Amino acid sequence: MQKASNLFLPFTPVAPSHIKIVFAVQALLAVLIWSASDSKSLPTPLEVITSWVDLVRNQDLMFELWSSVKISLVSLLISTVAAVLVAALSTAPMFQPLARFSSSLRFLGFAGLTYVFMLMSSDSYWLRISLLSFGMFVFMVTGLLAEIRAMPQEQVDHCRTLGMKHWRITGEVVLLGKADVTLDLVRQNAAVGWTLLTLVEGMTRSEGGIGAMLLNQNRYFLLAGVFAIQITILVYGLTQDKFLGLLKDAMCPHSRLGKEGGAA
Repeated sequence: MQKASNLFLPFTPVAPSHIKIVFAVQALLAVLIWSASDSKSLPTPLEVITSWVDLVRNQDLMFELWSSVKISLVSLLISTVAAVLVAALSTAPMFQPLARFSSSLRFLGFAGLTYVFMLMSSDSYWLRISLLSFGMFVFMVTGLLAEIRAMPQEQVDHCRTLGMKHWRITGEVVLLGKADVTLDLVRQNAAVGWTLLTLVEGMTRSEGGIGAMLLNQNRYFLLAGVFAIQITILVYGLTQDKFLGLLKDAMCPHSRLGKEGGAA
């Protein structure tokens, strides 16, 4: 039987049920401390709940959330396909400069790229898609290239001994062999997309979206509304992340073997 003191010891196996209890207790304490706080600059939980109800009833919060979700999912799909393609091509020397250049673009800010994407986009909808896709693409390429560089040469040699050639090896060791890593990067970039969404939707506020709504609430110092929208985004983000985690477990069950062995 595990002791409660194990919760304070690094790298000590703990039952998942204990982690859930700790999380629930800490979340409850956080809400109680927030409620008891006499800060004049922060809204109370009741004010946040009241503002959330008002946003849903009178300002179409759920509709704006769905609008942003569609933008996020389309951008995530485009950036994932593009990043996997560039990473796969990087296994050939001819395309390595392209891959490295794509990765280096992560240092560029949106401020200097907005005009370029405006010229490339037919309307504000595709402007948001292109900006958000670019923001996720550069980080996903970086992660995939790091995984390819860390890949043991023995994997490639093993494929060669089985009679595989060139792009077939890329398909086996990168596309199939790194499928679980790719799905993990998709989860990470989905979160990155939501951090960029407010900035992207702020450039085209006329198109709406929960990011534009958040900026409007922040502009008029409606902090209760800001908290309500942020919590809504957080709840959706955690739900989406959980779904992507389940999708990874279903598609790549082998990725759980090491964790289950360690937990045992």
